[in-house]
Amino acid sequence: MSALIIRRGNGTAARIAARAGTVLLVVALWWLTTRVVFAGNAILSRMGPASAFAALAEQLGGHTTLSAITASLRRLLLGLLLATVAGVPLGLLFGSRALAEYATAPVVQFLRMTSPLAWAPLVIVLLGSGDAPVVALVALAAVWPIVLGVSAGTRALDPGAVLVARSLGATRWEVVRSVVIPALAGPLRTALRVALGVAWVVLVPAEMFGVSQGLGYAVLNARDNLDYEGLAATMLLIGAIGFLLDRILSGNRTGSSS
Repeated sequence: MSALIIRRGNGTAARIAARAGTVLLVVALWWLTTRVVFAGNAILSRMGPASAFAALAEQLGGHTTLSAITASLRRLLLGLLLATVAGVPLGLLFGSRALAEYATAPVVQFLRMTSPLAWAPLVIVLLGSGDAPVVALVALAAVWPIVLGVSAGTRALDPGAVLVARSLGATRWEVVRSVVIPALAGPLRTALRVALGVAWVVLVPAEMFGVSQGLGYAVLNARDNLDYEGLAATMLLIGAIGFLLDRILSGNRTGSSS
């Protein structure tokens, strides 16, 4: 038993060391790119790791950055909520009714493969400026991973479990509550994780249209003010928050294998 615990401990240490080594290698390449390869570039030479981390530390100490993070997370969560409310019923319908899925497949694929940002001009015309168009674009981006994930999970349900529940006298709602929902928990969680990644990527450029707060606006503002250290710091912050959100939704610790 003690030998097994030692092997597991060594394996965990090796994974942590490998991950830390990879991160350090990327930072070293980042430094090499900005300070050596593009040392003569007036923009990239200012976006090295030292200046970026220093600017990030300064940003995190200010109220403006915290307000931007709060605004972006609020829009993200609202968009994901709308996408879930719309996507789960559609996924259940498509997964349980083959005819409905077949009939709507061309429309679904057309809408899914159209970039959400392509809808930006129309959404702004319909909803104006502010949070509403950003939330709508996030929802448009996130809804299709949820629809497809729930649909696939519904098709994978064991028909025998439903029949057993029915034979025991379960009502339709009881079947949904005791069989369908527990079986769809895993597929829905995976779908939400994919939707989160897509939504976070779309959120940043969406916040460059008609809003005066948020991480996307911060990127645009840094560029307009020629604050390239701040631009690099904001990019770091966006990536770090996205990473943490994915870890939270996946339920894995940062040092896990995934």
